[in-house]
Amino acid sequence: MCGIVGYLGPKNPKDVIMTGLKALEYRGYDSAGVAILHEGKFKRVRAEGKLGNLSEKLASEPFSGHLGIGHTRWATHGKPSERNAHPHSVGSVSLVHNGIIENYVELRQELVREGAVFESETDSELVAHLVDRQLAKTPNLLDAVLQVLPRLQGAYAIVVVNEKQPDTMVAFKNGPPLIVGVGDDAMYVASDIQALVNYTRRIVYLDDGEVVEVKGPSYKVFSAAGQPLQKKVNEVNWTSEVANKGGFSHFMLKEIFEQPRAVAQAIQPHINLAKNSVELNGVGFDVNDVFRDIERVFVVACGTSYYAGLIGEYMIERLARVPVEVDIASEFRYRHPVLPKNSLFISISQSGETADTLAAVRLAKQAGVKVLSICNVRSSSIDREADGHLYMNAGAEVGVASTKAFSATLALLNLLSLALAKAQGQSTIEEEQKLVRQLLAAPSQIEICLNLDKFFKEAADKLKNYRGFLYLGRGVHYPIALEGALKLKELAYMHAEGYAAGEMKHGPLALIDKDMAVVMMVPHDELFEKSLSNLEEAKARGGQIISIGTGHNPRLEEISEHYLSLPEVDWFTLPLLEVVPVQLLAFHVASSLGHDVDQPRNLAKSVTVE
Repeated sequence: MCGIVGYLGPKNPKDVIMTGLKALEYRGYDSAGVAILHEGKFKRVRAEGKLGNLSEKLASEPFSGHLGIGHTRWATHGKPSERNAHPHSVGSVSLVHNGIIENYVELRQELVREGAVFESETDSELVAHLVDRQLAKTPNLLDAVLQVLPRLQGAYAIVVVNEKQPDTMVAFKNGPPLIVGVGDDAMYVASDIQALVNYTRRIVYLDDGEVVEVKGPSYKVFSAAGQPLQKKVNEVNWTSEVANKGGFSHFMLKEIFEQPRAVAQAIQPHINLAKNSVELNGVGFDVNDVFRDIERVFVVACGTSYYAGLIGEYMIERLARVPVEVDIASEFRYRHPVLPKNSLFISISQSGETADTLAAVRLAKQAGVKVLSICNVRSSSIDREADGHLYMNAGAEVGVASTKAFSATLALLNLLSLALAKAQGQSTIEEEQKLVRQLLAAPSQIEICLNLDKFFKEAADKLKNYRGFLYLGRGVHYPIALEGALKLKELAYMHAEGYAAGEMKHGPLALIDKDMAVVMMVPHDELFEKSLSNLEEAKARGGQIISIGTGHNPRLEEISEHYLSLPEVDWFTLPLLEVVPVQLLAFHVASSLGHDVDQPRNLAKSVTVE
């Protein structure tokens, strides 16, 4: 969720850019930098860490120009460091980038063969190389960008400047947001409105595939093919509430888009990057000593946290070979559970105040078993009463329907299953390193999945007319079906059910007709053929198929009304990706129906009574 600010005008660019970057801190970042024109050259200043570090470096730096770009980086390719911080400069070109260049390896190898020397480990720098090389053939910056654009695959919002055109900025996007601010005598480009509200309320929203050339106090917008476009200038009525939403229409949408950062923050304290190993830190007890003797695991939670626990069950049993029971907290106490001595009791609660879960924790403590809490709120009731603690570190979650807390919980369960497998002697160093690498890659892969936002925004008007939704999945993907159905019920107040796909013939098949949408998780895994058969059964009865799979899959494309392709990843992290489209589906259908997405009727964020 990198932040971008560009400025061309009479004010001191340093002040404008730093004010804008400060407003974008909510997006999350690990380094920052600026490139500002000074005596005909772009002076680049970068710093790892918070904006205060960059401010200290800039304090004594003079700038004579009127043009500059700035960036707060959230690392994807390349570790957080000054070397990998933006802007990136090659020849006369400097640029900032938010997103992921998916054909990065192929392009980098080509550039290296041609003699390019890279300063950083990032995918962003290669775009600067491409533009710089094109400028040798096409001296105009806009024309050079239009020539480079077809070569880029992935999600990106980029602002680029050229020392040889000191009155010009060019910006272009595909996926991540990018806006143009129109001032009386100045022009701005930024990731969202929050960065510009101190300077202008006149905003132009760029759509995917569009390019803007800012020249002096004016601008022109073009298609990727170079055709001029007419764009509406929007007058923004800014309020403090909107500012708190970071420019998003709802807190929930903001929190959906914060999931890459939430996952990264959840796992960061517990991974040894030098060894690619799991080290659960600050838990409150010796993890290896406790986990070594565990013979059974109980996971107790409510709602979305319960579904996260079901995914944890698949992970723990598959990796650690320890039996797991997952219970709804409101039922756990009343079935008179038997808790063997060498059991681990895991409670999951975003707020740490869920009444039923707290009561279950107290019952487990009375039985003398070890209690490990997974919470987002430190020093909450459940956190205080537990023996051990893992923190989601997701930040405040305002939307009643949980999103980023769910993803952070899944990431912690990934780690916990690995730690338990290691303590039980069920994993090798090589297996652990492989799975840790996959988990470290998950935030950038979630970013790619967020590009489906545009699809669901456009499809919502049709989707809202279905009589109901049936969500299906097999294995570790079945709980995602349950979570998808819950989200639609919570937000859109529509009939939705989540089922194990193998259970279709045991009842749900009777529901399917032309007015029923069937949403199914169909990754290309060992159960793919069975899942495909279930979809064929639904299709034969008129069901409208929305399939969520991995990679290019002609068979799914053929039988589906809509096929949504996710990155091809291992089962271990795929649920982190699959949840994004079902969240976006529920959000946009509910929004299209005019419902209050952040505060659904009859529901509360924290259920503190039974």
